[in-house]
Amino acid sequence: MKLDPRQCEAVLAVIEHGSFEQAAAVLHLTPSAVSQRVRALEVFLGTPLVVRTRPCRATPAAQRLLQYLRRVQSLEDDLRAELAGEQSAPQSISIALNNDSLACWFLPALAPFAIAEQVLLDLILDNQDHTYTLLEEGRALGCISTESQPMRGCSVEPLGAMRYRCMASPDFRARWFARGMSRAAAAKAPVVIFDRKDRLQADFLLKHFGLPEDAYPQHTVPASDPYMQAVVHGLGWGMLPELQMGSLRERGVLVDLAPNRTVDVGLYWHAWKVQSPRMERLSRALVAQARSMLK
Repeated sequence: MKLDPRQCEAVLAVIEHGSFEQAAAVLHLTPSAVSQRVRALEVFLGTPLVVRTRPCRATPAAQRLLQYLRRVQSLEDDLRAELAGEQSAPQSISIALNNDSLACWFLPALAPFAIAEQVLLDLILDNQDHTYTLLEEGRALGCISTESQPMRGCSVEPLGAMRYRCMASPDFRARWFARGMSRAAAAKAPVVIFDRKDRLQADFLLKHFGLPEDAYPQHTVPASDPYMQAVVHGLGWGMLPELQMGSLRERGVLVDLAPNRTVDVGLYWHAWKVQSPRMERLSRALVAQARSMLK
């Protein structure tokens, strides 16, 4: 069975861009021609590949196909550079990771390698509990996740843990927790969450005070640096990574509401077992640097 590269290209474009019209514009074809190529590949493989919604979505079969196509593309890029006698032609590598890793340690860990090896980073951000899905869907070649078990065809390496502390501004503590962090006070004090996937604060309050998610007021601030600034400016309290706070705790800009109740979030690197030489080197560099920076 031999796949038609033009048909594969059409499926990839539709899923990446979300519609047949946008895929057609990228491929310089008509939407009808893109649709015909997608349909031809679906007939050839005997299974639907695209869920024709807005935006278009990949079926499970298409997810497996995308995994294969991205890995083949990576291998071809490295082979083409090697045969051309180039030390390292630029290569785009998609990585799924969480916002806090990007804000705290990921770029210092990987930037030297990316510069030396001419890797173009295509970063996809999601909650650390959900990045695994992006790898499974074929949207990334590697991911940083809290999932410790590899899926079929992948390897997993522990990176270490990000330690989170329950932080607030001194004025916020004086207003809401002057007598300490109690169940009654926590039910009234505003909390800052990252987004609806963010479970850190919810799990903390449920574990230590028995408070369900709808039992306290919440701000939603879906970006790592603005999230920390929301806590600094006293909008609410939140779980902040030690790596991100820097000297703010030592200088008293932020205070720890529960010094003995830190939360360690273990992170793992997932990548395909069969991958390009450059991706293998990236994996080794990332794992080594992360282990030197995380708990």
